[in-house]
Amino acid sequence: MPQRTFLCRLILCAIFSVSVINVFTGASAPSFFLRYSKPQALAHEDQLICPQSDIADDILVVLRTGATESHQKVPIHFKTTLRCVPNFVILSDMDEEIEGHAVHDVLGGVTAERREQHEDFQLYHQLQSQGRKGLDGQQVLTSQSGSSKGDYLNTENPGWGLDKWKFLPMIGEAYKKNPTAKWFVFIETDTYLGWHNLLDYLSHFDPNKPYYIGKHLYINNVEFGYGGAGFIISNPAMRKVIEQRSVHIQDYEDFTATHWVGDCALGKVMEDAKVPLHRAFPHLQGDSPATMDPTTTKLNRDAWCYPVITYHHVSPPEIEALWKFEQSWFSKHPVLLRHRDIFHGYVYPKIGAAVSNWDNMSADKEFNAHDHGSSSDPYESNAWKSFQHCHAVCESKKDCVQFSYDAGSCSIANSFRLGYAKPNERVQSGWMMDRVDELFLDLEGKCGIRDWFKPDEPFSMLQRRRKR
Repeated sequence: MPQRTFLCRLILCAIFSVSVINVFTGASAPSFFLRYSKPQALAHEDQLICPQSDIADDILVVLRTGATESHQKVPIHFKTTLRCVPNFVILSDMDEEIEGHAVHDVLGGVTAERREQHEDFQLYHQLQSQGRKGLDGQQVLTSQSGSSKGDYLNTENPGWGLDKWKFLPMIGEAYKKNPTAKWFVFIETDTYLGWHNLLDYLSHFDPNKPYYIGKHLYINNVEFGYGGAGFIISNPAMRKVIEQRSVHIQDYEDFTATHWVGDCALGKVMEDAKVPLHRAFPHLQGDSPATMDPTTTKLNRDAWCYPVITYHHVSPPEIEALWKFEQSWFSKHPVLLRHRDIFHGYVYPKIGAAVSNWDNMSADKEFNAHDHGSSSDPYESNAWKSFQHCHAVCESKKDCVQFSYDAGSCSIANSFRLGYAKPNERVQSGWMMDRVDELFLDLEGKCGIRDWFKPDEPFSMLQRRRKR
């Protein structure tokens, strides 16, 4: 009898623990119990935590790269984001092999006439005739997250001009690689992909329907899924795109030639094929944890509360750090990883009242001797003199959350950013920690129990009931 009483108490305690976790994580009960009835994580000998899912083998992950960056940015994915992925393919502008993995030239899918005549293909011809020697003289940029000098803004780089031509042919190439895949997930080399959350997310969609899922952007009147945040296409939608493009290939190449990004061209084909974009914000994210404002709201959705699948503009060292954090998270937590978990567990430990050699991207207002030395406000007139004076001016303004000081210049900001290390520079950053704590607490108060923004259709609900 005492043993039975002890067992009952243990069960009640476990149930209470589940309720507490749901309250504080915002995880819905169905998602939580699904993870216990069908364990989502398996520890291998090297302590690798990989999710188990019925749909994992039905997904092809497509990593898009280019010869100007592939050797610098692709290898980290073999050690991190792709380690648990059963099926993936790497598409580029040149056939090669990286650490035993084949990299396929996808630009053969552009018409020969276009490749011969358009100036964007000059680098491509060099690569085809000379291999990597064709890169001589080309600048290889490995962007630092959040840096305004990142390669994603370097539109004059020949590799950038070539990249936009990959989007449409890579749809057909990816389909040829695995025509039976139910889902095709497209990412870039500076995209961090959370495989655990992706599997949970896609389980709510019907793969037999044409889906185009992405972080929405517009150029003129064309809505498309932002390539850097990653986008997802179901098998039926892939077939529609391939068919639509094959009939109007000249028109879509003309469209690509007059636009500066290829993901917009793909959006145009999707629009013409009558496959609307399912907006996946905030699950697919266009920023990195270093640059993301945690208060970001779009489509009346607060990013803070919801699960994260991708981040963009993430450097190789950050990809590795995020991977280690995610692995640690799922080894300890049987619930979805959300943006707020990233900010609490990954971002927050990096900040403080004073952090040397760090730029937290404070940019709302700058104080210097020339413009503010004679200000009637003593905090503003002295802000440029030292880090302590910079701290004082931020503290004097009730909306200021953070600040940075660098050689006679003080910058403050009313929004939160982590920023990034500047090991060779004297810039120093600080956060008003009490205000950051208050900000995070306020964001917590807006969270409910919803997990995903997904299609509200009978199939999804029926599927969840069966899997419980």
